[in-house]
Amino acid sequence: MRKRRTRGARLPYGTLVAAATAALLATLVTPAGARPEAAAPTGPAAPTGPAARAGAAAPTGSAARPASPAPAARESRPVHSYADALRESVWVDTGLDGDGDGRTDRVAVDIVRPRETAAAGRKVPVIMDASPYYACCGRGNESQKKTYDADGNPVQFPLFYDNFFVPRGYAFVAVDLAGTNRSDGCDDVGGRSDVQSAKAVVDWLNGRARGYTSRTGDTRSRATTWSTGNVGMIGKSWDGTIANGVAATGVEGLKTIVPIGAISSWYDYFHSQGAPLYDANPSWLSDYVNSPEAQARCGAVQDRITAGTPYSGDRTPAWTERDHVRNAAEVKASVFVVHGQQDLNVRANQFGQWWDALGEQGVERKIWLSQTGHVDPFDFRRADWVRTLHRWFDHYLLGYENGIDREPVADIERAPDRWTTDRQWPPRGTAATTLRAAPGSAPGPGVLGRRAPAPGSTATFTDDPGLGELDWAARIDAATPEKAGFVTRPLSRDLRISGSSKVTVTATPTTSTAHLTAVLVDLGPDTIRDYGAAGEGITTLSDRTCWGASTPGDSACFKETAARTADVGYTVVSRGWADLGTWADPRQERPLTPGRAYTMTLDLAATDHVVPAGHRLALIVGGTDKDLLDPPSTTPTLTLDLARTWARLPFVGGAAAFGRATSGAYPSVPSLTPAVPSPTGAEPPAAVVGPRLPGFGAAR
Repeated sequence: MRKRRTRGARLPYGTLVAAATAALLATLVTPAGARPEAAAPTGPAAPTGPAARAGAAAPTGSAARPASPAPAARESRPVHSYADALRESVWVDTGLDGDGDGRTDRVAVDIVRPRETAAAGRKVPVIMDASPYYACCGRGNESQKKTYDADGNPVQFPLFYDNFFVPRGYAFVAVDLAGTNRSDGCDDVGGRSDVQSAKAVVDWLNGRARGYTSRTGDTRSRATTWSTGNVGMIGKSWDGTIANGVAATGVEGLKTIVPIGAISSWYDYFHSQGAPLYDANPSWLSDYVNSPEAQARCGAVQDRITAGTPYSGDRTPAWTERDHVRNAAEVKASVFVVHGQQDLNVRANQFGQWWDALGEQGVERKIWLSQTGHVDPFDFRRADWVRTLHRWFDHYLLGYENGIDREPVADIERAPDRWTTDRQWPPRGTAATTLRAAPGSAPGPGVLGRRAPAPGSTATFTDDPGLGELDWAARIDAATPEKAGFVTRPLSRDLRISGSSKVTVTATPTTSTAHLTAVLVDLGPDTIRDYGAAGEGITTLSDRTCWGASTPGDSACFKETAARTADVGYTVVSRGWADLGTWADPRQERPLTPGRAYTMTLDLAATDHVVPAGHRLALIVGGTDKDLLDPPSTTPTLTLDLARTWARLPFVGGAAAFGRATSGAYPSVPSLTPAVPSPTGAEPPAAVVGPRLPGFGAAR
């Protein structure tokens, strides 16, 4: 893992570790009267009953043996009572008046923290999940919502973070974004209000913002009496997007973020290089997550969102405000990215551009890439996830030297439940390699290889909005009118693609508007996670495992899951979309002149995929990608100038690896059969049919 560059005057890291350890070592010793929780299961087949108890603390007092030097702390232990934990609500002033009622908005902050540390006057770090979903929709695979007692005090905190980490000496903080649940203001779908909702809480935890004991009262609440100021933000989808946005402000005190299936640029959630992705309309999201009271008062905010984010795909100041990638230089926190490579809700380009921008700034990074769709790692790799997250927060929030910052940076799921690691990602030796598209010698697909086509070579297709990438891949060996396809020969050895690809096309349209899709496909039989089915690669079981301590109102036990798989004849590796009308200016669409050739480069989503020996690699260029991309206003036919059309693909080993893989004898594999053409036949993945929320999918 790369160390980030130094920003300004800072204490040496060893000094910080020593200070944190001295202040928090008591979390490793069971306070009088504390009831240690059962240790969390650590294996995939962990039992649901009580597990091993936490080890007893060494005796203290007159009968104790003389103390020997204590080893450096390496792991926080569950020594605090979750049942007796302090649960409270605070309203933090954001400094904004988003709903225009004449007073600054306060966001609701629900807190659970150890009673023992409070009684001893010891401070604890904070794990925070800021979300718009705590009341409207719920969190996690079981759609848990916050609950409160008759006096309005928090009872249930969704997900396992509170159950697991509070006994280990952390506070857990769940923030309602402005306009949602018990907060003032209006949600603005990733804008200033969204980000400030959470940033203000980080400031309050560090003594820089005002908090109150009620939504409208004047009684102050100060976090500096119990908070160390060290904050780690975590969350899936919209929640993780907020973590990205707050990190991009450079706020002091935010030590790490863990964005899971998160957005890095809201423009790229709704559009792709000018082309509107399915249901490209952010304003309805605000109405969906706002509380009933906010829905009644926030119409003007929604109108501003609509006006500032045009369906045309033109880039506006509203989109710039919602672009966190441009502010990657401000990030001071470490970043642990988790994303599904087949996530067709928050698509994989979101993590790819964020990862690359953070790397350019020297930010400490770690990444997990699964084969799932929009799924939390708690539901596809549970035991390893809890163990890794525990070590991550211990290191970055408590300062424990447990070595996680020196371990391999990347974990990649190669097949359902089979993972590999890399010391860096993309791995050393990865290099972009140019592949050319050329006509074939017979009807059907053209050739994808290193040799340039003859001048004047062309390929033609007509946009068919009723078909998409799955249809195109299933018909790759047939000369069908809706696509242009190009394939390699069968590979003689495995070929790994790692990182982001680019496809440059020169196309002549017959109409004034045209959309383009470029898709990379692994042609060959495989067993994959069924990302196109309900669950997006997982099946929820009835058995439960427990990950922390429980109370009657907040259980630490969650339904187990298993990989849901499908036998397929091909696998879509990566895809990208664009409006050809943005060929000259990515900020604005322009009408096309029929009969004129235009050249533009499509950015494909980041991926890490091994094309096995015996398989073929295909590049497909088409128009509308059904149910993923909205069609243009016309039905164009496009002619590709193949002499000016190529792909730049990041192969591990570069051009030499491609050359070795496309020469020599190759193994025989079963033929591509139309009986199992894709996870869902010619139907689009269930995750993208109908209106989507960045937080919905297999597990919100």
